[in-house]
Amino acid sequence: MDTSNPNESYFTAIRRRFKLKNYLVYIFFIVFLLIASPLSIAGALKTSTQILFEQIGYTIIGVISLSLVVGFLGELSLGHAAFMSIGAFIGMYFQKTCLSSLHDVSPLLSLIISMIVGGLVAGVCGIIIGLPALRLKGDYLAIVTLAFGEIVKILFQQIPIFGGAIGFNNRGYKYDSTYLFIIIFIVALLSIVLVKNLIKSKHGRAIKSIRDNEIAAKAMGVNVTYYKLLVFVISAVLAGVAGVLYGASKNQIDATTFNYNYSINNMLVMVVIGGMGNIHGSIVSAIVVTFLNVKLQVIFEGDKAAIKNIIYAVILIVIVVYNNAPSLRSFREKYNLRKLFTFLKKKIKRMIFKNIDEKKEKEKEEEDIKEFSGDWSKIPTKIEMDEIVSTGLDVGSPHDEQEGGK
Repeated sequence: MDTSNPNESYFTAIRRRFKLKNYLVYIFFIVFLLIASPLSIAGALKTSTQILFEQIGYTIIGVISLSLVVGFLGELSLGHAAFMSIGAFIGMYFQKTCLSSLHDVSPLLSLIISMIVGGLVAGVCGIIIGLPALRLKGDYLAIVTLAFGEIVKILFQQIPIFGGAIGFNNRGYKYDSTYLFIIIFIVALLSIVLVKNLIKSKHGRAIKSIRDNEIAAKAMGVNVTYYKLLVFVISAVLAGVAGVLYGASKNQIDATTFNYNYSINNMLVMVVIGGMGNIHGSIVSAIVVTFLNVKLQVIFEGDKAAIKNIIYAVILIVIVVYNNAPSLRSFREKYNLRKLFTFLKKKIKRMIFKNIDEKKEKEKEEEDIKEFSGDWSKIPTKIEMDEIVSTGLDVGSPHDEQEGGK
């Protein structure tokens, strides 16, 4: 039902419906691209920084895709890295064999076509594994997806056209680092728009109802099998696209990279830390965990790699304890990002609508002054000033007689 007021102004309607929290992630990505893109093109960014941005970008896409299955559908998948490996190998192989001439002319168009092919092949594999696997629940589904991931890894290691155990040689087709992270973040932004709009739609409500209570969802007429498969396929497509972007950033693609540790440590952990069914939290955790991984790997090299793993594990434990410890609940409620965002929201809204309100108030004051001005000549029931001055008591009036008699 439309509850809007027909007499309500356009800007007032926007102000009433505007919720900054729904657009914060878009603002963040756009601001980042507006700042980082010119710096990278001008050569002001280091290569290591560009590579870090690439890793953060395709990790965000992979984590969002897994969040659809784990966070919103409520199913545990431990083989999500397999879809990334499918996208990486198929996309880069297709680019190298079928798009070699196009790559020389237009590397961007070649990469876009590779993303489409890698995403579609990963989606088809999602249908193949999803039809039988999604009939299972809980631990059984986790075991099947874990086995699927290991099967895919072994297949790529055994097929000669994909490099076998050595890995796929992608030299000459690695995309320029100056521009690649820009493309990755644009794709990540589009992925976020897709996922957020899906979750807010009626289909998203059906998906979340399956997570909350599958039996009740069936009783209300929700096609559980359809929506489970839909989420699994969309998740697989996004993971395949992330895999293609991963492959475009490497000279060598190794199947052992996409093992169960990648699915758990690099993806599932980020979803859990960010919050189940929380897109913004998943994005923040993907950025923070990837940054920690890269920086710790740089600091602790060679024989010190074990120390890096220990520190990384300790940091993850601290984050999980902080997010879930009941004794820290009051502290979390007092100091959290939500309160910071609320404060920033009020400030930004005041900045946006301040001029509009001031203009409206000024116009209202002018109308009031015009309507209720102090010009007595406009009042039809006035008494002329000369009549007021000439008004007095006549001589010989009853009042005078009374005074004379006294």
